[in-house]
Amino acid sequence: MQFESYPFEKLNILLNDISPNDNFVPLSLTIGEPQFDTPLFIQEALNSSVHLLNKYPKTAGEDYLKDAMISYMKSRFDISLKPKEIVPSFGTREVLFNFPQFLLDDIANPVMAFPNPFYQIYEGAAIASRAEVRYLTLEEKNNFLPEIDESSLEDIDLIILNSPNNPTGSVMSYESLKEWVKLALKYDFVLLNDECYIDLYTNEPLPSILNASIAVGNSEFKNILTINSISKRSSAPGLRSGFIAGDAKILKKYLEYRTYVGCASPLPLQVAAAAAWSDQSHVIAFRDQYKANLKLAREILDVEVPEATFYVWLKVDDELEFTKKLYSDFNVKVLPGSFLGREGAGKGYVRLALVYDEAKTKEALGRIKTLLQEIQQGEKR
Repeated sequence: MQFESYPFEKLNILLNDISPNDNFVPLSLTIGEPQFDTPLFIQEALNSSVHLLNKYPKTAGEDYLKDAMISYMKSRFDISLKPKEIVPSFGTREVLFNFPQFLLDDIANPVMAFPNPFYQIYEGAAIASRAEVRYLTLEEKNNFLPEIDESSLEDIDLIILNSPNNPTGSVMSYESLKEWVKLALKYDFVLLNDECYIDLYTNEPLPSILNASIAVGNSEFKNILTINSISKRSSAPGLRSGFIAGDAKILKKYLEYRTYVGCASPLPLQVAAAAAWSDQSHVIAFRDQYKANLKLAREILDVEVPEATFYVWLKVDDELEFTKKLYSDFNVKVLPGSFLGREGAGKGYVRLALVYDEAKTKEALGRIKTLLQEIQQGEKR
């Protein structure tokens, strides 16, 4: 298998020979990793359960963890899942990589589609699955939303959506989600929505694709799946707790497959994750923090901010030169959009991950504004 270098490896190479301006404290807006402490009650749940390290965890997840996830789906989305309709996972990255391999394994010439630009694990899964890839290109002219082209759906086996979207921050409408569900049923492909940012909304709570499935009469979630994680919502990426939920027939076979993968979560992590999934109040503070950061971006950079996520998809003339100049002159790292896309997608943009407190976020955004102003002034000369 030949995998593309990860975006952060490409960034390291791009900046390798540059000495940043040490008059500035270094700030990195590259990785979508929350820079806030994991809530104390989650830490305490972990600490109180370390004695369980002497036991093997179940691949299927402990009942208390599944119950907590089911409770979350009910309280957040008003969806009553059956235990057979949800499978806990060791984060969502591993699911996104191995689920397509499981699903597409017995298909001679598998075809999958996903947004472009994208979270690179989608591409890695396609490569590992020997799948032909069809891009759902996200551009300014389509508001960075995946467009439906029915002519390409006849032989599609799997489509991964990502709403709220990384890296663009775009959010699909409820009506659009329902249309995609209808298409999955009409053309009999599996539709999976990556919803890891769905709790980081800036205004109204966002619906899950499972809500859309129910709304069009597909209450059994045939062909429809969602994945979710506590990494962003609970500032707990190190717990590696996620789930995949929806079509019970698919998940039954997938769970059998997972018994051989060996990715069961250690019991102390499951205890702590159950505490996180069971509580919704702590998420409010993180959501408000990211909302405040996006407000700063709107005020300082005069940009439109997304309905969800903590990303700003900033338009620039040359994303590679901008990234290098920002690092050399202002000691701020950002991620070039072209590192996140293929066939030109992402070109002319940089992704800003606003994961710090307001003071550091304001400082970073201020430096970015200064560079933008310098570039603008240089163009006028």
